[in-house]
Amino acid sequence: MQQYLLGYDLGSSSVKASLVDVKTGQTVASAQSPAEEMPMLAVEPGWAEQDPEMWWEHAVKSTHACLKKSGIKGEQVAAIGISYQMHGLVCVDRNQDVVRPSIIWCDSRAVAIGEEACKKLGSDFCLEHFLNSPGNFTASKLRWIKLNEPALYEKIYKVMLPGDYLAMKLSGKINTTETGLSEGIFWDYKERDVAHSLLKQYEIDSALLGDRVPVFAVQAEVNEIAATTLGLKAGTKISYRAGDQPNNAFSLNVLNPGETAATAGTSGVIYSVTDKNAYDPKSRVNTFIHVNNKAKSDAVRNGVLLCINGTGILNSWLRKNIQCDGQGYDYVKMNSIAASSPIAADGLILLPFGNGAERVLENNNINGSFHGLNFNRHGQAHVFRAAQEGIVFALKYGFDVLQEMGLKTNVIRAGHANMFLSPLFRQAFVNTIGARLELYDTDGAKGAALGAGVGAGIYQSFEEAFQGFKLINAEEPEKQTSAQYGEAYTKWLDHLTKQLA
Repeated sequence: MQQYLLGYDLGSSSVKASLVDVKTGQTVASAQSPAEEMPMLAVEPGWAEQDPEMWWEHAVKSTHACLKKSGIKGEQVAAIGISYQMHGLVCVDRNQDVVRPSIIWCDSRAVAIGEEACKKLGSDFCLEHFLNSPGNFTASKLRWIKLNEPALYEKIYKVMLPGDYLAMKLSGKINTTETGLSEGIFWDYKERDVAHSLLKQYEIDSALLGDRVPVFAVQAEVNEIAATTLGLKAGTKISYRAGDQPNNAFSLNVLNPGETAATAGTSGVIYSVTDKNAYDPKSRVNTFIHVNNKAKSDAVRNGVLLCINGTGILNSWLRKNIQCDGQGYDYVKMNSIAASSPIAADGLILLPFGNGAERVLENNNINGSFHGLNFNRHGQAHVFRAAQEGIVFALKYGFDVLQEMGLKTNVIRAGHANMFLSPLFRQAFVNTIGARLELYDTDGAKGAALGAGVGAGIYQSFEEAFQGFKLINAEEPEKQTSAQYGEAYTKWLDHLTKQLA
């Protein structure tokens, strides 16, 4: 019987499922739910929440759509892998019922809590032990609940990341990974254990955390209830789990020091692998345990992550709010319109920081803003182009931090998806960053499926898992074009500096 691997990519916009042929490593069917973006709840400015039950609902729908589209039977699925939006907090009671909506990655409410903890523990201590300030990460969000919703906090039996929740719904088991603990700032790199010092500071019992399992391993099995709901076989192995950015790097076969991955979905990320416990003194970029990290000190693999919150969400906002004759544009049309504007958008500058506090800006929340807008000169083309260039310039700002840390890279890999589908975006990216860009036919759901194959022992090595890995296209910086973007970036940076002053 032909076997397949099922990968989930639980994002903040949708839940995608992909079925991958074990023999070829190629995707045979993909589906996402919903067709439009999932809603975010923003009860207060800077807040962002989602209902975890909504994630499960769309995981079920995308699974059904995948099986129907491919004609594959549920018993042919040999293993399941999970990729998920990072840094979110899910709280459940002893019945595994959700206590409150998930506080997701772009929620800014816990910034002050993380800053206070960093001050009390000492910045040097935090960087040495956590490689990050506690910041606005999962542990700080849990502390916010303890301080502001004590009655709800008392109901909590376990806390999880979004991917841990999806694994729980599939299996009934609650567990997590060291990679996941590191992204929540629940991990102490020096002690190689749970960050007990931070939990003590936050008055949080470590018993709230799930048991640890390896990233690549049989972590649990699909139970009867989930199997019936999804149309799968009970006992199907759940054998891989990682946050979306470590998983994106894995899906691009970025596993070794010096290798770099990028993505530009709702948020934009550049992610470089290192064999050092590296950190930025200002925590503008963040270090997490990479998927192939080993316990031995000579096999350290960490990923240093630059994140810009306002990336695809900015493009989505423009699509929804700029219309012609009452009709919105699709992204292909927006890209075409943007291309009719010259480089630098005739002086129009956009700072794309309208999706919460930005770590690269030292947790400042300066909101998105246009600069140099002239009502007699600028139109839709300039707005669309300024948006794409503004996103790239923000990535460049963070990329320079990575360079300051010694994480040099000449090649960046990305999936042929999201904003990398835009020729204008790719041109701006390559010529502003100054590195070769390689595009591959892969995505988070496919990467999760391949990871499941490794974790279940179906693939004996990473090399075998990536047998079908194919380069689609590569683009190189061009001297004259790079000079034009360099000049535009300098002007953009000047406006950002004034906003931060």
